[in-house]
Amino acid sequence: MEEGASRIRRRVSVHKRTRPGSASACAAPAEAERAPGEAEEEEEEGAGARRRKTAQPAEAQPAEAQPAEVHPAGSSRPSRSPGQTPVIPTSQQPGAGDQHYDSEEDMFGDYDSFSENSILAQVEDLEQRYMQLPEQGKHATDLASEDLHSESIKNELSVTHVSDFTECKTNEQTENQTGGEDAAAEPGDDPLYDVPSSQVLCFDDLQSSSDDLHHQSTQERDRSSSSHKTGNEELQHQPNDEMSSKVQTSSDTNRRKSIKDFLKSAMTGNAKAQIPVFSRNKQLKEALLSEEMNVAKETIESSSSDLGPFYSLPSKVRDLYVQFKGIEKLYEWQHTCLTLSCVQERKNLIYSLPTSGGKTLVAEILMLQELLCRRKDVLMILPYVALVQEKISGLSSFGIELGFFVEEYAGSKGRFPPTKRREKKSLYIATIEKAHSLVNSLIETGRISSLGLVVVDEVELKEYLKINDTIYEVDSKAESSMTFSRLLHYKYSDSLRKMDPDHLVALVTEVIPNYSCLVFCPSKKNCENVAEMLCKFLDKEYLKHREKEKCELMKNLRSSSSGHLCPILRRTVPFGVAYHHGGLTGEERKLLEEAYSAGVLCLLTCTSTLAAGVNLPARRVILRAPYVAKEFLKRNQYKQMIGRAGRAGIDTTGESILILQEKDKQKVLELITRPPENCYSHLVQQFTKGIQALFLSLIGLKIATNLGDIYNFMNGTFFGVQQKILLKEKSLWEMTVESLRYLTEKGLLQKKPVSESGEELQCHFHITKLGRASFKGAIDLAYCDTLYRDLKKGLEGLVLENLLHLIYLTTPYDLVSQCDPDWMIYFRQISQLTPAEQNVATLLGVSESYIAKKASGQTTRKKVDKNIVNRLYLSFVLYALLKETNVWSVSEKFNLPRGSVQNLLTGAASFSSCVLHFCEELEEFWVYRALLVELTKKLTYCVKAELIPLMEVSGVLEGRAKQLFSAGYRSLMHLASADPEVLIRTIDHLSRRQARQIVSSAKMLLQEKAEALREEVEELLKVPADVPSAAASPAQTPKAT
Repeated sequence: MEEGASRIRRRVSVHKRTRPGSASACAAPAEAERAPGEAEEEEEEGAGARRRKTAQPAEAQPAEAQPAEVHPAGSSRPSRSPGQTPVIPTSQQPGAGDQHYDSEEDMFGDYDSFSENSILAQVEDLEQRYMQLPEQGKHATDLASEDLHSESIKNELSVTHVSDFTECKTNEQTENQTGGEDAAAEPGDDPLYDVPSSQVLCFDDLQSSSDDLHHQSTQERDRSSSSHKTGNEELQHQPNDEMSSKVQTSSDTNRRKSIKDFLKSAMTGNAKAQIPVFSRNKQLKEALLSEEMNVAKETIESSSSDLGPFYSLPSKVRDLYVQFKGIEKLYEWQHTCLTLSCVQERKNLIYSLPTSGGKTLVAEILMLQELLCRRKDVLMILPYVALVQEKISGLSSFGIELGFFVEEYAGSKGRFPPTKRREKKSLYIATIEKAHSLVNSLIETGRISSLGLVVVDEVELKEYLKINDTIYEVDSKAESSMTFSRLLHYKYSDSLRKMDPDHLVALVTEVIPNYSCLVFCPSKKNCENVAEMLCKFLDKEYLKHREKEKCELMKNLRSSSSGHLCPILRRTVPFGVAYHHGGLTGEERKLLEEAYSAGVLCLLTCTSTLAAGVNLPARRVILRAPYVAKEFLKRNQYKQMIGRAGRAGIDTTGESILILQEKDKQKVLELITRPPENCYSHLVQQFTKGIQALFLSLIGLKIATNLGDIYNFMNGTFFGVQQKILLKEKSLWEMTVESLRYLTEKGLLQKKPVSESGEELQCHFHITKLGRASFKGAIDLAYCDTLYRDLKKGLEGLVLENLLHLIYLTTPYDLVSQCDPDWMIYFRQISQLTPAEQNVATLLGVSESYIAKKASGQTTRKKVDKNIVNRLYLSFVLYALLKETNVWSVSEKFNLPRGSVQNLLTGAASFSSCVLHFCEELEEFWVYRALLVELTKKLTYCVKAELIPLMEVSGVLEGRAKQLFSAGYRSLMHLASADPEVLIRTIDHLSRRQARQIVSSAKMLLQEKAEALREEVEELLKVPADVPSAAASPAQTPKAT
């Protein structure tokens, strides 16, 4: 207790010595310069208050006083340039002298709470002025003046944020530790500058208590008004002026007493409060990080070859890589890549390595250089939504520690244009489609210069081939490209040999359960069959390996599917085995991936899509056959699959084994020896999504608007470089003219000759409203006119009694052609529609009788658009999903794989977001805007409203959101404030890595929202530049009538 009190006294003494006088712009003299007995006390009568005044020494006054700023409350303060903070001279720092202060010392220093220049004195001055107001209109003026009085007090007691105070204290302590600098201590405009440390703490609590003070003052005024009214009734015989004087005196006394009592008690109580102690280590680390970032910025901008602490980045970045990813040292090729002259000169860089090479680390370091040192935004493009979400989770921790935002642009997520940040920069992680829209929005708003870097990202590894019982190692130096390695020794029974002719059981049992294994299969069904077959022949001892965690996984799988559990997974998970393909729901896939990463599952049978998807490494990768479906493997597919073995930074070694038959031996040898396939542009192959969409964007963004400029632009593209190889029948010029003609005929562009001669090269194009809506919404140009007609027709009779009509309008067109309705189920669904829902089918031209004839196999004479019929069927699936929010029950009802239902939902959410942006550009579709915002949110999450805030966090799906909600985490703030260790104990089957990622992602999302709100507030409070001048001429000043 005594130590705490002494610490308070030491801190207060520092403030006391460094505080200037109220009428002086110079610093107060040091305590040692003052003669004892210079302060004198005297009693002063007035308002019944006892005050103590401290005389200033004569030498403390400046020769020429600076003009003081006069405040509304009658106080005056010295002025200081914004951003400057007072500096404590070395002689005035704690420990500089041998002075000691006992408990009797005045805690408030020169700023006495009861002196003439105090807040109370200023309040009293205001009250005295108020009492001298003219007597005319006294009753009306009293109330208005009291309001003004309360507002003035509240303004005088304006609260400074804790963060500002912390920063002030940090700066002060840093200066104390470094010995201080002989800079002039200039007072500031900060209303709390003159206030001692013991009173500064009060203002944090006054943030909440100021409302109570206002309420208390209001009650006093109400009581005074009531008293005034009663007095009028009882003393009507008295003169008006005498009555008013008495009532006003009583009201003033009560109000002055209540305010002063509150301020006295609050400041006296805070004088005894312990000042928070800020960690010196934390301050030093923050100062060091700031200094290293400044040095790194100077290094990058200069031509110096010195790479700084960590490739021109602060040493904290290196520490974070060790902490979060276990990476202590870079490979030699990574060091070479980061030190290339083209990288230092900010030129484009293309590098290619196997999947396990660690090329992403190079990209991350370059991105951090751009974000932290060059202070530019960065765009990272990934091919799949799952990869985007994984990268968001992995980099959120870096963003929290280093002070930048990580924003997701995938599916229905993403804001166009992105939020413009004041200080912190953003790392946008996006899919290809979203990246296209993001760049377009930056160009359109003139902010493309804020984007500094674009990254496109698509352990010793040994390759083996297995033929019969023999395993060969791939060896490019050998004559046959392979050398003998070993024979498989595993006792196979006749029944096992018949069930497992490829010896998979022997291959997997060499590594599991202690290490992980992936088995790539040609098809989804083969994945399930192989998983079941392996479990039939695995030893019962595998059931005991991490048995408790596997039981928890089974419970989570069942709870995430509302009590349903796949029969195959029920049999395989106890052995640590599962299948992984597109037929799983998103929740199942997430749970299985987490269990595999944690080592609970040791073997996954999967399709080739996993190789290009999430990061699931393995000690051994087995390719069941050199085929994907019925097509023979390509070189890049093969490399992608075997690249899962021994991923850098995750496993130390890895190996791949390709199982083949004698008939495929020659093809496989060619596969493993030939170079990767050539890379060709697909700009023409994806016609409406490729070259035509590119032309629409070029003209819409005014990058190129005439035929000549567009043709020159095309010559500079990758497609233009390869035009002689790719274009056999048409030239690039003919392709350009044909594409522009198609867009013009579709109503997306308008053509305008610039001269009467109408030279073709100078023919100008400009985008139509429909064209702008199409490229803003990223709508496939093959369907944009169809979408416009459907939305236009929907306005004629939009059914809003239910969601079915809106769902139909947002059902993706590209999934319609893949739909093959079950007519019996279709008939059952359409016959169970309510009258309002039946109206939707009638408006679309789909009758119940037509579906009945299709279900019974009868021929139909009536012609009905097949696309409309199929699209309505998919709408029924989505409609059932939103009502039941259970993928399992809906998949059973419509006899569809649950993975297909999940993919339909994901596609509908993404397309709904596109349709929303499409409608925002067309005024005639204003009615759809508010409707589609809510529908997009429903399709994105497809859960109860209470879980949506939790599912905004990257990596949190429905099952995990239910667990968090049940554990008491009801909002984003709860997750951002959570302790990962507590999460691990309260949430079943949650690893420490996952808990940290959830908390980091929640913090990042919360910071983004807070920053957006702060920017919105600043924008609202910003004074417009075109505000008319106050000094208007008399002729311009309007006269009151």
